Amino acid sequence: MKPATNIARARELAQRLAEVRGRMALACARCGRAADSVRLVAVSKFHPASDILALAAAGQREFGESYVQEALAKQDALVGQDILWHFVGGLQTKKARAVAGRFVLVHSLDSEKLARELARRAADAGVLQPVLLEVNIGQEEQKSGVDETELTEFAELVLSLHEDGLGLDLQGLMCLPPDFDAPEAARPFFAHLRELRDGLESSLGVRLPQLSMGMTGDFEAAIEEGATIIRVGTSIFGPRPPKA
Repeated sequence: MKPATNIARARELAQRLAEVRGRMALACARCGRAADSVRLVAVSKFHPASDILALAAAGQREFGESYVQEALAKQDALVGQDILWHFVGGLQTKKARAVAGRFVLVHSLDSEKLARELARRAADAGVLQPVLLEVNIGQEEQKSGVDETELTEFAELVLSLHEDGLGLDLQGLMCLPPDFDAPEAARPFFAHLRELRDGLESSLGVRLPQLSMGMTGDFEAAIEEGATIIRVGTSIFGPRPPKA
């Protein structure tokens, strides 16, 4: 049975989604990019499956979750829907088995231990799991992510963790900058992540097409600095309910 959707709530969500997409289009126009060059991931953590269903009906296809059990429950509730699931939160190594093959992209790969375990679990599941490397772009002690001084070595490791079409598929970089609700304060960090990605492509001779950066408060600046994926929650869903 599909989750029940309140009509008024569905209309509110569709309007919020349209407003975000309008802001995305304007940001793309300002920097001379095609509107379809940026993917919108609606971050749905703590919001019910009925909200996701309403947004899917309004044309939103990609959704991001941060907690494994919550994400899997929503996937089960919405099985059969045309939805692409992203894992955008911190991932514990012990949860790698549950994640492998269940998400089109894992945004938060941040350690050798996690990389090796996720690669092993992906191979066991018979899949090539797309991933992004999370970079601690502001060098903040309270945040996860690889230090940029270790990024090349880590990228080389991840690139090695596939065999016969199984394991990990490195797609690019992700970051959570300091002051991410202040667009102009965040802009230099977005620009730096792009520079790091470009440097990796050059030094390693690989194509890394994805830059996941930008949230509700700063996604327009992120787009202008090269984001290919933005992760937006509050502007679409409204205030986030407390974690159960």
